[in-house]
Amino acid sequence: MSSIVILSSSVRNGRKSPQVARYTEAPQPASVIIPFLKECKFSNFEGRLTLKKIDGTPMRQFAKEIKKANGVSNVIPAYNGGYPAGLQNAANHFYTQWHSQPVVNATISNGLFGITQVITSLQFTLWKMKSWTVPAMFPVPTADKTFDESGHAIEKEATEKRATAFIAELMWCIEANKRMN
Repeated sequence: MSSIVILSSSVRNGRKSPQVARYTEAPQPASVIIPFLKECKFSNFEGRLTLKKIDGTPMRQFAKEIKKANGVSNVIPAYNGGYPAGLQNAANHFYTQWHSQPVVNATISNGLFGITQVITSLQFTLWKMKSWTVPAMFPVPTADKTFDESGHAIEKEATEKRATAFIAELMWCIEANKRMN
């Protein structure tokens, strides 16, 4: 069975990324772990994790989960037209953990456009770290009107159709990656 990390990357109060992360979790043909970036408490970037002399921290656990996963799904909110600084900080701490890792990106916005432009800059960063940036996207515009507080889709049929295609492409890439390695 494949293993997927669904990273909920918002750190602000009232965030919607946990609802979207939980929605894309089920049903999965894989085991799923959902770390919340807010709970990882990353230090400011001063060098890659491999150069630090710390053990047992949430950062080390996060690194292990990314490394052993077969794929990663980032759930990303828009912060002033870009992705969160906390996500960039987390990405900077790791390097080999992202190598050959299939990665998809779900985006969240309170506006109508679902922040697809944010994916471009994040994909470039992940590409530079040698991850496999999968072109599948799951934009969630008007997140406050798309999911209720429990993470259930309000417009279930349309949301489920987009989410199913998104997850199917990630799973295809995970299986292809397994065959190549």
